[in-house]
Amino acid sequence: MNVLVVGAGIGGLTLALELHHAGIACRIVEAVPRLEPIGAGINLLPHAMRVLDRLDVADPLAAVGVETRESIFFNRFGQFVYREPVGRHAGYGLPQLSLHRGDAQLTLLAAVRERLGEDAVELGRRVVDLADAGDRVRATVEDAATGARATETATVVVACDGVNSAVRAQFYPDEGEPRYSGVTMWRGVTPWRPFLTGASMVRAGWLASGKMVIYPIRHGVNGAGDQLVNWVAEVERPRSARRDWDRTGRLEDFIDVFDGWHFDWLDVPRLIRGADRILEYPMVDQDPLPRWTFGGVTLLGDAAHPMVPRGSNGAGQAVLDAHALRVALQETAEPRRALLRYEEERLPATASVVRTNRVRPPDTILKEVYERTGDRPFTRIEDVISTEEMAAISEGYKKIAAYDKDLVNRAE
Repeated sequence: MNVLVVGAGIGGLTLALELHHAGIACRIVEAVPRLEPIGAGINLLPHAMRVLDRLDVADPLAAVGVETRESIFFNRFGQFVYREPVGRHAGYGLPQLSLHRGDAQLTLLAAVRERLGEDAVELGRRVVDLADAGDRVRATVEDAATGARATETATVVVACDGVNSAVRAQFYPDEGEPRYSGVTMWRGVTPWRPFLTGASMVRAGWLASGKMVIYPIRHGVNGAGDQLVNWVAEVERPRSARRDWDRTGRLEDFIDVFDGWHFDWLDVPRLIRGADRILEYPMVDQDPLPRWTFGGVTLLGDAAHPMVPRGSNGAGQAVLDAHALRVALQETAEPRRALLRYEEERLPATASVVRTNRVRPPDTILKEVYERTGDRPFTRIEDVISTEEMAAISEGYKKIAAYDKDLVNRAE
């Protein structure tokens, strides 16, 4: 058996490490000619870190990221709403890491090349067609530079080619446009002095009047002791840009919403203006698919379940997909039955996350505060919402996304 992995993102690279760990031959083809540290911050929650720890890449990832200590909520006036410890600080056996997506990707790429060989990842090669060929899959692969095409075969093909998956489009050509949530986000990274604990993930405000997510993703970026801080500005907008993680955004399209956000612990507009580049992304998803698997081909990660980026859980679900697929291939004698077993486990689980991210992710806490106060300052948060109710919102999401503490620690 050999596996062709389409896409060298976090899901595809994790899958390659999983397959190598199980002794299953694989190779990756990636459409871009160079892998560069593009994008902004991501989070790897303890359920994903459990998988990555078993693959012996948790320590290299921790070395390029920040171990998050707490998740903390404020309203848009800078008033404290709720705090909870996360990762090992909350009693998990593994940390929660915040890191630059590019740092995570390049760390996993280095591990793949070290273990599988330098030629395990073929860059500048795009899969343009897949066809069943008995017990094999025939892939037409195009050289991005020359346009030359070649035919390759594999026992299994796994599409890890992201939210704009060409493989998904082959099987669902009439799927239609992504579902826009009504919110657009702008992202950037800025060198900044440590704030709060120096390892705090901040969520502040609410979408109707502006919301921010802010957290450090890299230590020691200069001689002044600054961190690299990731920020995400989310605002309700009637239109949506094309879905592209590397699309450049404009400061003037959103900065007016946050110009008054000067808190004791952070000057938000100055932080935003300090970024070298701003990225714009519509908060979109697509309805869960009826199936991922077609003969010897299946989908994984964003190609299978693009979700609204709320809940700090997108990369983690791709990592869980990779682990489940490896287990299915290792434990099921017939590869195509293994793909169906993987789909049966992961499709309903990720569909629940997609739907929950639409209506009740952890930042629903801020929605409740916004609605109950009429978007005005409060005197006592206890008069607005109880700590127990906020904790219940957070714990409910953890159970749906499969990272509640008891489940993760029991699986170690």
